[in-house]
Amino acid sequence: MLWTDLAQGEFSLGYVDVNSVRTRCLSAGRPHAMPLIFLHGSGGHLEAYQRNILAHAEHFRVFAFDMLGHGFTDKPDHDYEIDHYVEHLAGFCDAMDLSKIHLSGESLGGWVAARFAIKHPDRLAKLVLNTAGGLSADPAVMERLRTLSMNAVRNPDRAAVRKRLEWLMHDPSVVTDDLVEMRYRIYSQPGAEKMMEHIMCLQIMDVRRRNMIPLEDLRKIKAPTLIIWTDHDPTGKIEVGETFAREIPGARLVVMMNCGHWPQYEDAETFNELQIAFLEPLRGSPALFPPHDTHHVRIIVGP
Repeated sequence: MLWTDLAQGEFSLGYVDVNSVRTRCLSAGRPHAMPLIFLHGSGGHLEAYQRNILAHAEHFRVFAFDMLGHGFTDKPDHDYEIDHYVEHLAGFCDAMDLSKIHLSGESLGGWVAARFAIKHPDRLAKLVLNTAGGLSADPAVMERLRTLSMNAVRNPDRAAVRKRLEWLMHDPSVVTDDLVEMRYRIYSQPGAEKMMEHIMCLQIMDVRRRNMIPLEDLRKIKAPTLIIWTDHDPTGKIEVGETFAREIPGARLVVMMNCGHWPQYEDAETFNELQIAFLEPLRGSPALFPPHDTHHVRIIVGP
């Protein structure tokens, strides 16, 4: 159930002014620990990480926020390209006085996180790219995502919203009624169709191509990097993850099994163990990575 994953922990939920953009933000964890920011995917919202926040809050100062134009964050009236998201993320760090962070991004969030790592190397400690965008432009995938997303906001009904969410999962049954209701409320806001058009600009080929990450830029990433892919990702084959891992110096690629585009949600226990072991110095030894249960994950590239 939505929010019951957080009910037994301490967190705060509110709004932050990020360069005059009212930004919905959840924070949890130890005030003086290393900050960790979660970035969701296209058309998403901070609840994408509801099953991960408390586990990570035991080790880090955790933030999850609705990205520019998403969720209940303000929606400026222009198309949202990658540099707009990167600017919003940098502004969020400034507003929260975060000089150095860990960054974990899924899909669009991974695309933004990679570009942030390239543009702001001194602000990044470690990087996790989870089924990240930015390297591929498959017209069939782009059209499918755009169609499902626009259908979910045009005269929105819960069935269309559920279909959009189920597309993310290997096992559609994991989509709860509460998760559908949260996204339905977001997609029912005034101006939601225009919001989605601005978000989906990255599914238009010429816009997408000019925002894609050149391989030579990936080679500039200095932060230790973990690539998480899945065996049933609907947006890109494992080879895309292999390219990220090959081009980012010293990167490690792991593949989570029996998951789609939201492994942090479908198999939260494995995802949490993987990411915490990578980010937490005391747990990041080879003996503790990957998790002992290799039925759920396999290493493809890396130490």
